[in-house]
Amino acid sequence: MSECIIPTLTSNEVVASKSVLPDGWKADLSNLKGLDLTQAVLELLRRTTSRLPQDVIDALVKGRDAEEEGSRAFNTLNDMVRNILLADGHVTPLCQDTGTVIFWVRHPYGLSQAAVKRQIREAVKQATKQVYLRPNCVEALSGKNSGTNMDPFHEDHPVVHFEEWEKPGIEIAVMLKGGGCENVGAQYRLPDAAIGAGRDIKGVRKCIIDAVVKAQGQGCSPGILGVAIGGDRVTGYEKSKEVILRKLGTKNPKPAMDAFEKEITNDLNTLGIGPMGYGGNTTVLGVHAEEMFRHPASFYVSISYMCWSSRRLVMKIGSTGEVSFD
Repeated sequence: MSECIIPTLTSNEVVASKSVLPDGWKADLSNLKGLDLTQAVLELLRRTTSRLPQDVIDALVKGRDAEEEGSRAFNTLNDMVRNILLADGHVTPLCQDTGTVIFWVRHPYGLSQAAVKRQIREAVKQATKQVYLRPNCVEALSGKNSGTNMDPFHEDHPVVHFEEWEKPGIEIAVMLKGGGCENVGAQYRLPDAAIGAGRDIKGVRKCIIDAVVKAQGQGCSPGILGVAIGGDRVTGYEKSKEVILRKLGTKNPKPAMDAFEKEITNDLNTLGIGPMGYGGNTTVLGVHAEEMFRHPASFYVSISYMCWSSRRLVMKIGSTGEVSFD
């Protein structure tokens, strides 16, 4: 009989006690030009690599409990929960692949994007040195590793997206996108005769099912799918990753799309692929989809696959400089 692991994470007080930020740290938003967010981003990375979001944990436990106790699917999901607790307790990476590091920064007018990008890069260097991150950035052809997670050619890694907004605070979201799940992402150009997919929601459904069937367990299932319907080849893929930031179980603001997400999630979990491809009832934890505008001549469906170790976190700096993590 397998031991059924009950996931109880360390308290927020314990997490805060291990913070790299000084007690009571606040950002001085009255001096945006002189603002240094390096240590705050380092703390964001420390938490993200070792502590899985509660909504993902809940989905994994729900999936485990839906499997036959003692089956390979049950034991695999149970081991995932055990791994989550070990990583959290020891403040060590949830997975040996700490992935491509992707940031989304939303900020008020007056903040220097160039300065913040330098600070983020420095935080990633420090996180790599302290082994919160594994050095995953290599030259494409030679495979030579920079050892710092910095793109040796330009400044394309870590990936940083900026958006200026009208709010007084700052929001920085990060996602650690593993290489295995990145490899099974897919982009379709509709109509697609090979899978019988036309330019409609039924065609989109066929694309999603085809991508998951081809992935099997290679994306470290059960996965979370981000789906962008429309856009171009670049913006579609960017959006398909961004929508994975949405918490599992939250509603899509468009009722029709919300219903589609629920329906396709249920359908994918009838495929029998299961966790890590071992078979079972839990192939995906959820599907997040968003419709985009497109050129009349083009119809793309871009699918990003996120592994079960869905490492994402948002750091929010309020108008008075207080910091929180969600």
